[in-house]
Amino acid sequence: MAVAAAAPAPTVRSLLGTPAVARLFATSILARVPLATIGIVAILRTRELTGSYAAGGAAAAAFALASGCSQPLLARLVDRGGQARVLLPGALVTAVALVVFALLPAGTPLPAIMATTFVAGLATPPLGASMRTLLPGVMGSPERLHAAYALESSALEITYVVGPLVLAGALATWSTTAAALACAALLLGGTLAFLATPASRAWRPAAAPPVGHGWLGALRSPGVRTLLVLLALMGMTFGAVEVGVPAAAEAEGHRDAAGPLLSVWGLGSMLGGLLAMRLRRPAGPVARLTATICALATGHLLLGVAGDLVVLAGLLLLAGVSIAPSFASAFGLTDGLAPPGALTEAFAWLGSGIAGGLAAGSALGGWAAEHHGADAALLVAGLAGLTAVAVIATRRGTLTPR
Repeated sequence: MAVAAAAPAPTVRSLLGTPAVARLFATSILARVPLATIGIVAILRTRELTGSYAAGGAAAAAFALASGCSQPLLARLVDRGGQARVLLPGALVTAVALVVFALLPAGTPLPAIMATTFVAGLATPPLGASMRTLLPGVMGSPERLHAAYALESSALEITYVVGPLVLAGALATWSTTAAALACAALLLGGTLAFLATPASRAWRPAAAPPVGHGWLGALRSPGVRTLLVLLALMGMTFGAVEVGVPAAAEAEGHRDAAGPLLSVWGLGSMLGGLLAMRLRRPAGPVARLTATICALATGHLLLGVAGDLVVLAGLLLLAGVSIAPSFASAFGLTDGLAPPGALTEAFAWLGSGIAGGLAAGSALGGWAAEHHGADAALLVAGLAGLTAVAVIATRRGTLTPR
């Protein structure tokens, strides 16, 4: 009896082969470029206004805190009322707040500065969650959906390269006011372009609010809670690395090497995402997530044994390869774990978990680097990854799709 040949693995060309899907990816990434940059621009602009980097950090923290807290609530509103009703007003308010922030005069008190960045963060539209909500409806097969999540996770690294490099680098060197205004324009324009895509215009929320969800919403699902913890631990890993790598570069007398080293790490994630599109084993989504989390923990544990910056660069590239595949595997499970009518909110909670983990990892990594050196900060990253392995080992049963 003849055995049917396996369908070829999806490729970037096959995923983006239709203009509608290509537009969805392009506009989503465009709209999220400023979101990867606002924190840095807030620091630079506030430093110019007040003369203090500490004030800049406070302004950036106000944006991050407000955004992290509001994203699940805004995403819940998306699940109830549709994307345009939430994303467009959010983008408008955020853009206006950024324009006000950009035009503040020198000597503006810090509370007034923080008020503008707080409002900007509070209204930030949940673009990533909204994009991922659309993918199950446009990708079709589970193989294409997994590949799409991998491609999206890989492409998202572009926002962390282009945004800081162009908006917070070249443009802010000329004018921090122009950099903040550019963030506002890109966010608003990108959001409008995203909402104009066929997939976003065609998407409709549940006909009625889900019954019995209560105030927990998407967190009613044990599987979503498990993914939230996993992604928070991943965020902790990343936050510790973002502190440990500059500390290692400074300890070696090459402070300016921190940026290139972190770029190598991001490059590894991009390559890993593209590789994950082509690989089908392990085939089960839970097994795939388990494998990628184990790889992430192992790769980041090895960072603590790097003897010099050249070795550290190689290990960062290796560690980065598991990042985008881990995100893709977690996002791929979310559709089957989220309560009916709460998918956007579930994705937003995962984003908030990452943000919270980043903050905790940065704090713990900073303390470790200050008192015990760069290797200790990188060890924090590895231990967070190991904790994620323990969580998925003990909570694996909650990840079975409904």
